[in-house]
Amino acid sequence: MTTMNAVRAHERGGPETLRLETAPRPEPGPGEVLVAVRSASITPGELDWDATWTDAVDGTGTPRLPIVPAKEFSGIVAVAGPGVADLDIGDEVYGLVPFTSDGAAAEYVRVPAAVVATKPAGLDHDHTAALPLAGLTAWQGLVEQGGLHEGTRVLVHGGAGGVGSLAVQIAAALGAEVAATAAARDADFVRSLGAARVLDYAAEPFEEQLDGLDLVFDTVGGATQERSWKVLRPGGVLVSVAAPPPAEGPGSTRGAFFVVEPDRAGLEQLSRLVAQGRLRPPIAEVFPLADTAAAYTALTRPHRRGKVVVHVS
Repeated sequence: MTTMNAVRAHERGGPETLRLETAPRPEPGPGEVLVAVRSASITPGELDWDATWTDAVDGTGTPRLPIVPAKEFSGIVAVAGPGVADLDIGDEVYGLVPFTSDGAAAEYVRVPAAVVATKPAGLDHDHTAALPLAGLTAWQGLVEQGGLHEGTRVLVHGGAGGVGSLAVQIAAALGAEVAATAAARDADFVRSLGAARVLDYAAEPFEEQLDGLDLVFDTVGGATQERSWKVLRPGGVLVSVAAPPPAEGPGSTRGAFFVVEPDRAGLEQLSRLVAQGRLRPPIAEVFPLADTAAAYTALTRPHRRGKVVVHVS
């Protein structure tokens, strides 16, 4: 049996359950590739998701133990399974692992070829691994759910975070007029990403500063989401990845909630923006594979600017 080093958990829990150990190396099936992982990226709440631990996303699935965490990767194709014609051994690739599959905190990850894209030129593996989940979340929320286009007036909540920092860059790159909320200490950073206006969420109620917006992209939820209806124009849309808003808001506004999906076409759009110099995923911290548990603990630290990455090889 071929083996690999992998971070695994044999019981459901938090970072304390994660151990670096020797594990069987997966083999790709039809339509799959085996990727030699160079870097992986992790997400707040990932160890709380039912999909991390079972074969379903809604809590009704059969437990999957042991599990390998981390759903984003950048690496090199090691083996192409039967029927894979558009990826070759040695190709540099990146992507988002389906949520009910083992992740990339390991030397190898098995993933459907259809959701894998060519690694963006000019990015190292650490920065590339920080892109798939947050980047696809921002792209799908802004463009596919929110209909963002040139001239859209948009407010991004949490503009310094892993998703928010990419949402600000993507919206600005597509020609939107971007405002964002952030802590005062992060204001200059968020402006550097392309926000024309940054509002200190602790000092100035954003709903008293803004109005007539086309789109609010909410990564925060709670009272922030509730107050966001006030800044929308009639017919505007509130898109949230934090908690489902009402489908219909005041003044003919509407709400939308979604869960990001692996998508090669979306990754290719992100790669195009990277190639144009319009998008670069910020990294908060990088940990070695052996310290993956510490990386998950780091996700709880306040005021992170960007993603936490696990450097595998």
